[in-house]
Amino acid sequence: MGTIHQNLLPELDQEWATTRRLVAVAPPAKTDWRPHPKSMSLGDLVTHLANIPTWVPLTLMATELDLAPPGGPPWVPPKFTSGQDALKTLDANVQGARACILAASAADWSVPWTLKKGGVALFTLPRAACIRSFVMGHMVHHRGQLSVYLRLCDVPVPAVYGPTADERF
Repeated sequence: MGTIHQNLLPELDQEWATTRRLVAVAPPAKTDWRPHPKSMSLGDLVTHLANIPTWVPLTLMATELDLAPPGGPPWVPPKFTSGQDALKTLDANVQGARACILAASAADWSVPWTLKKGGVALFTLPRAACIRSFVMGHMVHHRGQLSVYLRLCDVPVPAVYGPTADERF
């Protein structure tokens, strides 16, 4: 049966490696490109993907995160100036997330964790469920967006769960 981290880490490693493959081909010259005025820019999307692994320590080392705490500054992720910066940051953030997962006790995984905005709770989940949905599901969602952005920018799309028109297994 194994511990939570023994079951979770292989999946996380696979998903992070796949995300890294897409981030690696994001064209630096198209950082400001967006498919629609309401859409995130390609650069912001890559930045967001590189920062998602930091949510693992945020989840396992605290019981809540307020994205815009009342009376305090909003949480602002770092920006990147190049694709290499995004890859370096993604790699460092993945290593930090892995270390945090390995250090977590069995009891840590069932502790309730809350995401807030302006002091208002958006959701509360056990930490294990939060890692699966808020971190992994969220990353997969944005990675899917990035694959569409890449296609629209005429960048060959790496295989993800199966082959693409550009890459076979």
